[in-house]
Amino acid sequence: MTKVVQTAGRDALGTESPTSHGGIFGLGGPNDAYAQYFTGQSYLNPLTDPAQTQFIANVTFEPGCRNNWHIHHAEDGGGQILLVTDGEGWYQEWGQPARRLLPGDVVVIPANVKHWHGATADSWMSHVAFEAPGTACASEWCEPVTDEEYAALSLQ
Repeated sequence: MTKVVQTAGRDALGTESPTSHGGIFGLGGPNDAYAQYFTGQSYLNPLTDPAQTQFIANVTFEPGCRNNWHIHHAEDGGGQILLVTDGEGWYQEWGQPARRLLPGDVVVIPANVKHWHGATADSWMSHVAFEAPGTACASEWCEPVTDEEYAALSLQ
């Protein structure tokens, strides 16, 4: 008897499958609670219970999906850390060139820095995200990354 093994990103026949995206932590469900702050579809797979500990989640972006510009405010400490686990993506700080993200990349975002992150136009991307502990932490969602700004990244 032959045993069929499903591998990450592929179904049992070896075909890439949207339901298998999400890397090692899995796709999770549609990120409906934050959909208004994203262009395209994102998925959220909580890895911890925020009522018991620091909230850590796997976030998956379909190709072309990105979040709005945003800021993780804090009086002391704070910020955000991203651990890229699957696919290819982008990270950009306000006024700086975008940085391509690949599996294994770690992005340490200081508090009070306006930024965005998301998938490239032709790849899914997953990252584990958590906000660094701090005092008076709050996220501020800003304007979307325009289609023109995003399309220009493929020329880099």
